Amino acid sequence: MTTPVPEPHQVREAAESFGVDAARYDRTRPSYPDDMIGRIAAAAPGPDLLDVGCGTGISSRRFAAAGCRVLGLDADARMAAFAERAGTEVEVGRFEEWEARSRTFDAVAAAQTWHWVEPVAGAVKAAELLRPDGILVAMWNVAQPPPDLSRAFAEASREAMPPQLAQLLAGSNAGKSAMDGYRPMFDTAAEGIRASGAFTGPEEWRTAWEREYTRDEWLDQLPTSGIFTRLPRARLDPLLAAVGAVIDAAGGAFTVAYTTVAVVAVRA
Repeated sequence: MTTPVPEPHQVREAAESFGVDAARYDRTRPSYPDDMIGRIAAAAPGPDLLDVGCGTGISSRRFAAAGCRVLGLDADARMAAFAERAGTEVEVGRFEEWEARSRTFDAVAAAQTWHWVEPVAGAVKAAELLRPDGILVAMWNVAQPPPDLSRAFAEASREAMPPQLAQLLAGSNAGKSAMDGYRPMFDTAAEGIRASGAFTGPEEWRTAWEREYTRDEWLDQLPTSGIFTRLPRARLDPLLAAVGAVIDAAGGAFTVAYTTVAVVAVRA
């Protein structure tokens, strides 16, 4: 009998594991392109933005630079503390349960985090917090290394994955592009938004960009993934060595094609 694969928002221990090394997370995780951030800021009817799952404030700082007044929210106090030290006003809590105390916003955004939120309850909560014509934005960076490296990375990682996350990621992602792997997240977000009955849309916005990684840069960011944040060193170190050997064999550096995808809806 096959065990049902959990939805990402049901794997709370993964969702709240990133603060184990907040400084590494902030240093190594990719940012978000100016075109996308500017488009979101321009689409909101005003400057007040709630950044759901703000983490260390990577997205919060980008929105602030685009003219938004940002309040961050994160379930992990370690991540929230880092974001606050970096200049973002932050509160700690899970979005679905967070008490806004009558505050409202022009935009509710979630960068790389909406899959950790229950999709219908999250959309309903966002609608309650948004002013008329306010926007809900669920945004992800989709990273696509060269296909041959992607296959080699997957093979090197397979034995190190915690069983629950291996089950979560294996079936639908095997042999597919990164965009195919993310597609269920986009569709689930859109379905939750429609099911809430509180929004027009949603639409899907995209921006393509690239980043080159050296061996050391890629290995530095790898432990910040939800797949690996909870691995003990005895399992993580062999994984990093195996992935490093793959990059060495490819010449020591490679280019990742990123697509930033945003699912955007307007409060009806």
